[in-house]
Parts: sequence; structure tokens; C-alpha cells
Amino acid sequence: MDSPTSTAASSASSHRSPLRVALIGAGTVGGGVAKLLDEQADRIARRSGRPLQITRAVVRDTSKARPNLPGVTLQTDPIAAATADNVDIVCELIGGVDTAKEVVLAAVAASKDVVTANKALICQHGPELYAAAREHGRSISFEAAVAGGIPVIATIASSMTANQIEGIAAILNGTSNYILTAMLAEEQSYGDALADAQKLGYAEADPTMDVDGTDAAQKLSILAQLAFGTRVTPDAFPTSGIESVTLADLEYAAELGFKIKLLATAKLTSAGEAGRLALSVQPTLVRASRPLAQVDGAFNVVELTGDAVGRVMLTGAGAGQMPTASAVVADLVDIASGRAAQTFARLDLRTDVRGLLPAREMRQRYYVRLTVPDEPNVLAGIAKRLGDERISIASVIQHEGDGDGGEAGQPVPLVVMTHAAAQDAIDRALDGLDCVCLPVITD
Repeated sequence: MDSPTSTAASSASSHRSPLRVALIGAGTVGGGVAKLLDEQADRIARRSGRPLQITRAVVRDTSKARPNLPGVTLQTDPIAAATADNVDIVCELIGGVDTAKEVVLAAVAASKDVVTANKALICQHGPELYAAAREHGRSISFEAAVAGGIPVIATIASSMTANQIEGIAAILNGTSNYILTAMLAEEQSYGDALADAQKLGYAEADPTMDVDGTDAAQKLSILAQLAFGTRVTPDAFPTSGIESVTLADLEYAAELGFKIKLLATAKLTSAGEAGRLALSVQPTLVRASRPLAQVDGAFNVVELTGDAVGRVMLTGAGAGQMPTASAVVADLVDIASGRAAQTFARLDLRTDVRGLLPAREMRQRYYVRLTVPDEPNVLAGIAKRLGDERISIASVIQHEGDGDGGEAGQPVPLVVMTHAAAQDAIDRALDGLDCVCLPVITD
């Protein structure tokens, strides 16, 4: 039951004029936003200080029934909706880049604040959009663009402002995380796990951007700009996906005490403004006892390391109708309450590029699975290759072959875990060999 104070506050907010919202895209996420604004109208009005009301919605087909949009003007022209007189906030939920960019620029030029869930748009055109919004005294909020319902943007922009963020380690794509989890748990191939993910709605018919690391790289780019005050585009750092990870790799990793995750990482390699950044998105062995490794299924996790607070971990649903709608509505509430304007004005959105550590210089441990003939001196030869590049071996797994008594000469897997080495050194050592090589983090 509401207290008398909260009831009075709700009554006062309900007498203020509504903040009018244009829903540009009334699909899955837009439907979730409409559902929240309708079913939780009183709670949202109380927390916003005024009601939030959808006055326009853009759809592809105006004849199709739209739930939770009674009395709303449906139209197919996003620019007209975004610049309409009876709109205060534009909610861009159409996806894509070109039209979405036009919508956002038109909206801020017409003195509308903007909420978007469009990671590709923010990643590719963020600086231009931020500059336009600031020129017109408006704000752009994009909590839903990274990690769905997990409030990572707010955490970096507000809750951790007393810290210099020193590192990010995150699982930012639920599709890949589900596939890797299912492969190990169900002893499935990559193809079978992907097919199951598509049947369950965790993967699109074309899952390329999810499984090849592109989606996670776009999100990491956004987080890196907020955390480190510099713009780093995905083409500037190593990105690879999970297509080459096999069930055997997952099982060998487990035998060594690790899990394989598609990990997005950003790290300051030295303190202060001169510190260089090392960024990557790639399948990575993470020690199984680490909380980061224990986030399975279609869930996301973001681990932030601050110089004052230490490690902070946020986890939850990174996609889906209601988790994403939750983040969108939170941004609407922040705009209505005035918090968004203050936060956006103070975001460090510089476009300069802090020095990046070249991929070839990154030092880390490596997991290497080679296919070699089962015969004498093979291991010694591999050890010599690594030793010539001053790479030390931490552990080795070599199981017997399938032949009776281990038939000599047949191809067998050889798994080597190295100590820390530079990437260019490991590349030289493994040149020409039939192998899979993945980075390892142990801290």
C-alpha cells in the first residue's frame, strides 16, 4: 500500500501535463514500452514527476492491430512523427542506421529529446549525434543499446563517476553465450546448438553479427568511450567469433579448470591520461571459479574495475522484449525528471583516440589445441617452437589416440597452455601448424 506521502506525490504528478512520446517503431521492443507505460502509468508518473503518454507511433503497416496503443496516431513517416508538435520525446526503436540517423537528427533539431536502443547507430554515428543534440540543448539516452535491461550505461555515467575505470570484461551477446553453454551442457556441436538457439528465439535466422563478434564489438566500443573518454571503433581492435570453437575445446578447457566465453575486454595498460588501451572481442578461457565464467545461457554480464571501488559486476537479461523495454522506459523517466539532461551534459564524449596497444603487443596466456601425428618428438618439437619465441609452457594435455594401444602416426589432439606471451610471438611460433589458439585470463 502506498504511504500518504507517495499517494500525494502521485496525485500531484498526475495533474501535471503529460510528457508526450513518439514511438518510432512499434514492434517487439516498442510493444514492451507501450505495455509498461500503460500498465504501470501511476508508478511511472510518480517517479517521473509527470505522466508519460504515447501520442504517435510509427509502424510499417497501419492496418495491423497494435496492442496497448488505443487512441494513438499511427503513421508510416518517422520524420513527420519525430518532428510533430504534440511530441516531446522521440523513442527510436526501428533499428538500422541510415533512417534512424535521420530521425534522431531531425528530432533534436526540432527540440525533442531522444531515447534509442540502437547500438549500431550509436557506435557508428555517436559523435555526430551527440554534437547535434548538444547544439540544440537536447539529450540522447541510450541505456538499452548495450546489455538490454542491465543498467551499465547509468553505472558508468553516474554511479562510478568517482572512479577511473581501469578495465571492462563482459559477455555482451546472449546468443553466443547460450550456444557455448548448450554445447558443453548438452554435448552438442556448434551447428546443433545454433539451430536450437534459433528455434528458441535466442538467435536470428541470420545470426552472423551475434556469432562473429560484431554485435559485442559495437557494444564494447560504446562502453569504452564512456569509460575512458575516447572513441575506439570496432575496426581498431581484434574481433573474432565462436564459429571455430568446438565441443572438444570446451571440454579441454573444463579439464584445465576454465570455461570458454565470448569475452569483450577493455583495459588501461598504464595509469593516467597517457595510459594505452587494449581492447578485444574473442572467445576466451576464463577460470571457472570466477563469477564472470558462471554466467551461462542467454544472459549478459559486465564486470567493471574502478580504481576506488574495485570490481563491480552487473548481470541479467541482455535482450528480449521486456528487459530492453525496461531500459527504454528508465531513460524516459530520467528525461522527464530532468536527470538525463544533467547526465548527458557531463558525459565524457570526446572523439580523440587514446593510444591503443597494438594487438601484436598484447601479452596474455594462451590455450593452444593442435592436431599432430602420434609419434615421438612431436611434443618436443612444439616445445622448441615455443621456446625459440621465449614462450613458456604452463601445462599440457595429450590423450591417447583411438587406435588399439594408441596407434603410432595417427592424428591426435595436443593441448598446451602457455604462460604470458605477446601475440606476435605466439603467431610466429604457431605459423603453419593446424591449431586453435585462444587467449586465457586467470585473474
